[in-house]
Amino acid sequence: MAITVSHSWGTLVSALSVCVAACGGGGGSNAGFAVAGAGTTPAPAPPAASAPAPVAAPAPSPAPAPQPGPLKVVEVATGLTAPWSLAFLPDGKMLIAQRTGQLRIRNADGTAVNNGADSVSGVPAVDTDGQGGLLDVALDPAFASNRRIYFSFAEKIGTANGTALARAELDVVNRALSNVTVIYRQDPKVTGSNNHYGSRVVFDRNGYLFVTMGEREIGSQRGFAQDLTRGNGKVVRLTTDGAAAPGNPSFAPTPAQPGIWSYGHRNPQGAAINPATGDLWTAEHGPQGGDEVNLDLPGRNYGWPIISYGQEYGTLTQVGEGTAKAGMEQPVTYWEKIDGSAWVPGTAKSSTAPSNIAFYTGDKLVGWTGNLFVGSLAGTSLWRITLNGNTFVSRERLLADRGERIRDVRQGPDGWLWLLTDNGKLLRLER
Repeated sequence: MAITVSHSWGTLVSALSVCVAACGGGGGSNAGFAVAGAGTTPAPAPPAASAPAPVAAPAPSPAPAPQPGPLKVVEVATGLTAPWSLAFLPDGKMLIAQRTGQLRIRNADGTAVNNGADSVSGVPAVDTDGQGGLLDVALDPAFASNRRIYFSFAEKIGTANGTALARAELDVVNRALSNVTVIYRQDPKVTGSNNHYGSRVVFDRNGYLFVTMGEREIGSQRGFAQDLTRGNGKVVRLTTDGAAAPGNPSFAPTPAQPGIWSYGHRNPQGAAINPATGDLWTAEHGPQGGDEVNLDLPGRNYGWPIISYGQEYGTLTQVGEGTAKAGMEQPVTYWEKIDGSAWVPGTAKSSTAPSNIAFYTGDKLVGWTGNLFVGSLAGTSLWRITLNGNTFVSRERLLADRGERIRDVRQGPDGWLWLLTDNGKLLRLER
């Protein structure tokens, strides 16, 4: 039975800024530090209203807008094992990908189908060491007719591993996958790391797939985020067969792997399409501080590890050359402290560790339409980010008092926000 918990608004962390920068965090099942900070350029004051012309019978003042009610957190399901991703099926059921390698089907009310036997057969073997495992899952836009799903996972071949993307057909009634095909592999695979796989999978308006991939963390690998001939730290845009999608950026005459959309990423574990513009947005972990939300544009370099707002772990040492460099993108917003507070120079930063992100398009959460929501792992919270177009306006930290690592955030077909937590809960955020 679902449990409803009334909730307060949380601590408002507002940072008015035209452009805010990068931020990070560990991002695995044991992600440690968090992230904070943002610029403080005040928004321009509205122009003064001119004196109203006299009227014989002024109209009555409009009624004040209704105040939003208190937040409610409904515990729809508990007892999941390391849930990583949530996808809604057309009939209201849900797919839940567990990092431990299981894909589960749940009813719309969160209960297990088939008296608890809700696991889907046919999932390939996944590498569950470190931050690896079964990661994101996404439905084909034509799922109702072709029954196709796509999922990313950590794949191990010999002693090397890396992010992979598979396509399969889902039989919902029999809870089975068929025609499972790996259509894309991060290349090359890496020996000596089991972290920083990314990985989110989202469809754009044209039916092509974005896949985010981490730079694999270890010192011998992270610099390859700048190397266009390698898959480290890239976002790719693919057809549903795994080929480079039409309209991708060209890097000629620089040699580049096919499919690359953007590069210079550390560990992007959040991705969403802005429904108002069709643009891709991503969230990625910095190191110690420096977690970022980015407007992810074609052909752009997002700087890692040359620029960052983070520090090397366990030190006060700035990563790379600084926080900005010509030809490298600045984030829309970033964190330098776990709770969003201002960083004091000369002190250690910390990471909020962003997970998945979602734009809210519904009207049930009054006043939040168009806001961007970011899950937080080390920061154990949900961030609500207000935007003016592509410009950061403010952010608010929600649910911090629950102390739960929020792994995924999605808007449900019911118009509420749905969350997965690392301690095995499926939550619904209501008012």
